[in-house]
Amino acid sequence: MAKDAKSAVEGAAERLQATGSAIADQGQQLGIKMLDQAEANTREAFNAMRAAAEAKDLGEVMRIQGDYLRDQGGRAMTQAREIGELIANFGRATIGGITGRD
Repeated sequence: MAKDAKSAVEGAAERLQATGSAIADQGQQLGIKMLDQAEANTREAFNAMRAAAEAKDLGEVMRIQGDYLRDQGGRAMTQAREIGELIANFGRATIGGITGRD
């Protein structure tokens, strides 16, 4: 009986340690993904500003701004989906690691 309890506690401690490592890894992945997205958004914004600065007339500036806004909207949706998937995976891994059901 005591041996079974000790084994159960050791198993729980191992699962908790593994879950802690997984949480740290997934948190790092999430942070890197967010930095990558911020970098891409900044690069695209500067590309649009450069193009607008080189535009020959107001119509071209308006087209560049419209294209940028449309593209940024698509990027935002994709980026939100990517972050959402990372967070969902993070939650599933955390719950599975704690309960022992991966």
